[in-house]
Amino acid sequence: MDLKKKSKAGALAGLRVVDMSRILAGPLCTQVLADHGADVIKVEAPGGDDTRAWGPPFQGTDAAYFLSVNRGKKSVVIDLRTDTGVLKLLDLLQGADVLVENLRPGTFSRWGIGDRESIRRRFPTLIHCHISGFGDTGPLGGKPGYDAALQAMVGLMSVNGTADGPATRIGVPAVDMVTGYNAAIGILMALLERHRSGTGQNVDISLFESGLALMHPHLGNYLQSGEPPARSGNAHPNIVPYDSFGTASGPVFLAVGNDAQFARLCRHLGLDDLIEDLRFATNSDRCKNRAELTEILGGQLGQHHAGPLAEELSEIGVTCVPVLSLPEALEHPHTAHCGTIIDVDGVPGCASPIRLSRTPASYDRPPPKLDEHGREVFPADQN
Repeated sequence: MDLKKKSKAGALAGLRVVDMSRILAGPLCTQVLADHGADVIKVEAPGGDDTRAWGPPFQGTDAAYFLSVNRGKKSVVIDLRTDTGVLKLLDLLQGADVLVENLRPGTFSRWGIGDRESIRRRFPTLIHCHISGFGDTGPLGGKPGYDAALQAMVGLMSVNGTADGPATRIGVPAVDMVTGYNAAIGILMALLERHRSGTGQNVDISLFESGLALMHPHLGNYLQSGEPPARSGNAHPNIVPYDSFGTASGPVFLAVGNDAQFARLCRHLGLDDLIEDLRFATNSDRCKNRAELTEILGGQLGQHHAGPLAEELSEIGVTCVPVLSLPEALEHPHTAHCGTIIDVDGVPGCASPIRLSRTPASYDRPPPKLDEHGREVFPADQN
């Protein structure tokens, strides 16, 4: 099948991706590839990706949730319950470099295509990325996974929240998103290896393993000490002071990474005596005496105003920032400087955070309407 390539010369220009994934991890992965030049064909069932309905808010019939992770792609509807649909998919795969899917185990076999080994033999240069909740084997193999459920299972909820409060879900789908980025990394690794060997391979990425890998530094701390991590609010388990503090005009987050920064902080706040105080001489000492130091700093920081304090401390090499809402973060001058918010044919979104000097990301196609590119991809259907 001779599909049109994108005109832009992104880092992945000429790469053809068949995206059979839905929800978040897979679509985020393929949007990363699309932003950097890949031709991504999103294959949807007749009802479309579930997240088209995950609103409000909506733009037309599509939810912002869907629009946020599906730009740069072409959409085709294929009913894989039919022989014609299966032939269409096989035609797409014949000309593809990458297949991304998050289907349940056995789905391809039910369609008469065969298992993953059969697909590998039929398309020997294909990079086949399979995203799943728990992998396809083992005690939980094949079971579905959603971000919040995985946050609960891998321990993320157990370390999120205040010490006297319940385990709490992180307010963003962190497991889904890191899984999507891991999938993109795995695909690029496999493509690089294919350049040497001429052969494709399977890439397996699970939410469960990606979620466990997110548990730094708690996982490493526990493996070394045997002490289960506890919830500590905004405080860091390994660094003090590394926490939010109230000021006279709102909270700030203070991040002191070493002893020299701690000394500069103390001098700026007029707490020079703390520098020689053996309770706080090193980070290890400060961790042991966390409560006392937090009380002293809290009392002193409460006499300052958030904005000026953050600027003054940053000037002397001590990280201190005001705690902002999302609207405030988007209005920050540095957000404008980075060009983070983009508009693609009337659809606003967040630009790719991956910056390449010669082949930067570009945004030439808004998120597709359902089956918007069916006739372009399958011109024979017009006959």
